[in-house]
Amino acid sequence: MTEASGRTRRRGAALEEAILGAAADELTASGYAGLTMDKVAARAGTNKNAIYRRWPNRLALGVAAYKRLATTVSPPDTGELRGDVLELLRRANRYWSSPLGAILRDLIAAAGGAAELLAQLQEQSDDAMAAPWLAVLERAVARGEAAPEALRPRVATVAIVLLRNEFVVRGAPSAPDDVLVEIVDQVFLPLVRRRQGA
Repeated sequence: MTEASGRTRRRGAALEEAILGAAADELTASGYAGLTMDKVAARAGTNKNAIYRRWPNRLALGVAAYKRLATTVSPPDTGELRGDVLELLRRANRYWSSPLGAILRDLIAAAGGAAELLAQLQEQSDDAMAAPWLAVLERAVARGEAAPEALRPRVATVAIVLLRNEFVVRGAPSAPDDVLVEIVDQVFLPLVRRRQGA
Protein backbone atom coordinates (compact mmCIF):
# COMPACT_ATOMS: atom_id res chain seq x y z
CA MET A 1 0.00 0.00 0.00
CA THR A 2 1.30 3.51 -0.78
CA GLU A 3 0.42 6.94 0.50
CA ALA A 4 -0.66 9.74 -1.82
CA SER A 5 2.95 10.95 -2.00
CA GLY A 6 4.00 7.65 -3.50
CA ARG A 7 6.02 6.58 -0.45
CA THR A 8 5.59 3.10 0.92
CA ARG A 9 3.45 3.19 4.02
CA ARG A 10 5.35 1.91 7.04
CA ARG A 11 3.72 -0.26 9.63
CA GLY A 12 4.67 -2.23 12.71
CA ALA A 13 8.35 -2.39 13.57
CA ALA A 14 9.43 -0.16 10.66
CA LEU A 15 7.13 2.65 11.76
CA GLU A 16 8.08 2.23 15.42
CA GLU A 17 11.77 2.40 14.47
CA ALA A 18 11.18 5.59 12.47
CA ILE A 19 9.31 7.20 15.36
CA LEU A 20 11.95 6.25 17.94
CA GLY A 21 14.72 7.48 15.65
CA ALA A 22 12.91 10.78 15.15
CA ALA A 23 12.29 11.14 18.90
CA ALA A 24 15.95 10.41 19.66
CA ASP A 25 16.98 13.04 17.10
CA GLU A 26 14.58 15.56 18.68
CA LEU A 27 15.92 14.83 22.17
CA THR A 28 19.46 15.36 20.93
CA ALA A 29 18.54 18.59 19.12
CA SER A 30 16.14 20.17 21.61
CA GLY A 31 16.35 18.26 24.91
CA TYR A 32 13.32 16.90 26.69
CA ALA A 33 11.84 20.39 27.08
CA GLY A 34 11.72 20.77 23.28
CA LEU A 35 10.36 17.30 22.55
CA THR A 36 6.82 17.48 21.13
CA MET A 37 4.64 14.91 19.45
CA ASP A 38 4.18 17.30 16.52
CA LYS A 39 7.93 17.61 15.91
CA VAL A 40 8.48 13.86 16.20
CA ALA A 41 5.58 13.12 13.84
CA ALA A 42 6.91 15.58 11.26
CA ARG A 43 10.46 14.22 11.53
CA ALA A 44 9.24 10.61 11.29
CA GLY A 45 6.91 11.36 8.37
CA THR A 46 3.84 10.08 10.21
CA ASN A 47 0.97 11.48 12.28
CA LYS A 48 0.52 11.95 16.00
CA ASN A 49 -2.09 9.20 16.22
CA ALA A 50 0.52 6.65 15.15
CA ILE A 51 2.73 7.84 18.01
CA TYR A 52 -0.03 7.87 20.63
CA ARG A 53 -1.00 4.31 19.71
CA ARG A 54 2.48 3.22 20.83
CA TRP A 55 3.34 5.72 23.60
CA PRO A 56 0.56 7.29 25.67
CA ASN A 57 2.39 10.58 26.28
CA ARG A 58 5.49 12.65 25.63
CA LEU A 59 7.28 11.32 28.71
CA ALA A 60 6.84 7.66 27.73
CA LEU A 61 8.15 8.47 24.25
CA GLY A 62 11.05 10.44 25.72
CA VAL A 63 12.06 7.53 27.95
CA ALA A 64 11.94 5.07 25.04
CA ALA A 65 13.97 7.41 22.84
CA TYR A 66 16.54 8.06 25.56
CA LYS A 67 17.13 4.33 25.95
CA ARG A 68 18.22 4.28 22.29
CA LEU A 69 20.75 7.03 22.96
CA ALA A 70 22.30 5.61 26.12
CA THR A 71 25.49 3.63 25.66
CA THR A 72 27.49 1.33 27.86
CA VAL A 73 31.10 2.04 28.77
CA SER A 74 34.01 -0.34 28.96
CA PRO A 75 35.77 -0.33 32.32
CA PRO A 76 39.14 1.40 32.59
CA ASP A 77 42.21 -0.57 33.63
CA THR A 78 44.75 1.69 35.30
CA GLY A 79 46.27 -1.23 37.20
CA GLU A 80 44.89 -0.23 40.57
CA LEU A 81 41.45 0.11 42.14
CA ARG A 82 41.65 3.78 43.12
CA GLY A 83 42.67 4.84 39.62
CA ASP A 84 39.93 2.74 38.00
CA VAL A 85 37.24 4.10 40.33
CA LEU A 86 38.30 7.71 39.85
CA GLU A 87 38.30 7.25 36.07
CA LEU A 88 34.81 5.74 36.14
CA LEU A 89 33.53 8.63 38.28
CA ARG A 90 35.19 11.20 36.04
CA ARG A 91 33.59 9.65 32.97
CA ALA A 92 30.21 9.62 34.70
CA ASN A 93 30.66 13.24 35.76
CA ARG A 94 31.38 14.25 32.16
CA TYR A 95 28.33 12.29 30.99
CA TRP A 96 25.95 13.77 33.56
CA SER A 97 27.30 17.23 32.68
CA SER A 98 26.73 16.63 28.95
CA PRO A 99 23.59 17.39 26.93
CA LEU A 100 22.65 13.68 27.02
CA GLY A 101 23.07 13.65 30.80
CA ALA A 102 20.83 16.72 31.00
CA ILE A 103 18.17 14.82 29.06
CA LEU A 104 18.36 11.96 31.54
CA ARG A 105 18.07 14.36 34.50
CA ASP A 106 15.06 16.05 32.88
CA LEU A 107 13.38 12.70 32.25
CA ILE A 108 13.91 11.58 35.85
CA ALA A 109 12.48 14.88 37.11
CA ALA A 110 9.51 14.68 34.73
CA ALA A 111 8.78 11.06 35.68
CA GLY A 112 8.31 12.15 39.31
CA GLY A 113 6.24 9.38 40.86
CA ALA A 114 5.61 7.49 37.62
CA ALA A 115 7.08 4.24 38.94
CA GLU A 116 6.87 2.32 35.66
CA LEU A 117 8.76 4.97 33.69
CA LEU A 118 11.32 5.46 36.44
CA ALA A 119 11.85 1.71 36.47
CA GLN A 120 12.56 1.77 32.72
CA LEU A 121 15.12 4.54 33.18
CA GLN A 122 16.62 2.83 36.23
CA GLU A 123 16.76 -0.53 34.44
CA GLN A 124 18.67 1.03 31.59
CA SER A 125 20.96 3.16 33.67
CA ASP A 126 21.50 0.60 36.45
CA ASP A 127 22.39 -2.23 34.06
CA ALA A 128 24.79 -0.01 32.18
CA MET A 129 26.06 1.45 35.44
CA ALA A 130 26.74 -1.76 37.41
CA ALA A 131 28.67 -3.74 34.79
CA PRO A 132 31.88 -1.65 34.66
CA TRP A 133 31.92 -1.24 38.45
CA LEU A 134 31.64 -4.97 38.99
CA ALA A 135 34.37 -5.60 36.39
CA VAL A 136 36.71 -3.14 38.14
CA LEU A 137 35.95 -4.73 41.50
CA GLU A 138 36.51 -8.26 40.19
CA ARG A 139 40.01 -7.26 39.10
CA ALA A 140 40.61 -5.55 42.45
CA VAL A 141 39.53 -8.69 44.33
CA ALA A 142 41.91 -10.77 42.19
CA ARG A 143 44.75 -8.36 43.06
CA GLY A 144 43.85 -8.46 46.76
CA GLU A 145 42.77 -4.78 46.81
CA ALA A 146 39.13 -5.42 47.71
CA ALA A 147 37.17 -7.91 49.76
CA PRO A 148 35.29 -10.62 47.85
CA GLU A 149 32.17 -9.56 49.79
CA ALA A 150 32.25 -6.27 47.84
CA LEU A 151 31.19 -8.04 44.63
CA ARG A 152 27.55 -7.05 44.98
CA PRO A 153 25.84 -4.56 42.65
CA ARG A 154 24.62 -2.33 45.49
CA VAL A 155 28.13 -2.10 46.98
CA ALA A 156 29.85 -1.79 43.61
CA THR A 157 27.68 1.15 42.54
CA VAL A 158 27.66 3.17 45.76
CA ALA A 159 30.14 5.73 44.37
CA ILE A 160 28.11 6.40 41.23
CA VAL A 161 24.92 6.67 43.26
CA LEU A 162 26.58 9.32 45.42
CA LEU A 163 27.67 11.19 42.29
CA ARG A 164 24.17 10.95 40.82
CA ASN A 165 22.89 12.45 44.06
CA GLU A 166 25.02 15.55 43.39
CA PHE A 167 23.16 16.09 40.11
CA VAL A 168 19.62 14.94 40.91
CA VAL A 169 19.19 16.10 44.50
CA ARG A 170 21.59 19.02 44.71
CA GLY A 171 21.06 20.15 41.11
CA ALA A 172 24.78 20.57 40.47
CA PRO A 173 25.69 21.22 36.80
CA SER A 174 28.91 19.26 37.38
CA ALA A 175 30.68 17.83 40.41
CA PRO A 176 34.11 19.29 41.25
CA ASP A 177 36.97 16.79 41.11
CA ASP A 178 37.59 17.09 44.85
CA VAL A 179 34.07 15.74 45.43
CA LEU A 180 34.90 12.71 43.28
CA VAL A 181 38.13 12.14 45.22
CA GLU A 182 36.23 12.44 48.50
CA ILE A 183 33.65 9.86 47.36
CA VAL A 184 36.41 7.45 46.39
CA ASP A 185 38.76 7.93 49.34
CA GLN A 186 36.28 8.45 52.17
CA VAL A 187 33.40 6.19 51.15
CA PHE A 188 34.08 3.72 48.35
CA LEU A 189 37.57 2.41 49.14
CA PRO A 190 36.94 1.94 52.89
CA LEU A 191 33.69 0.13 52.07
CA VAL A 192 35.09 -2.33 49.54
CA ARG A 193 38.31 -3.00 51.44
CA ARG A 194 36.55 -3.94 54.67
CA ARG A 195 36.89 -7.63 55.43
CA GLN A 196 34.12 -9.80 56.83
CA GLY A 197 34.03 -9.58 60.58
CA ALA A 198 36.13 -6.41 60.64
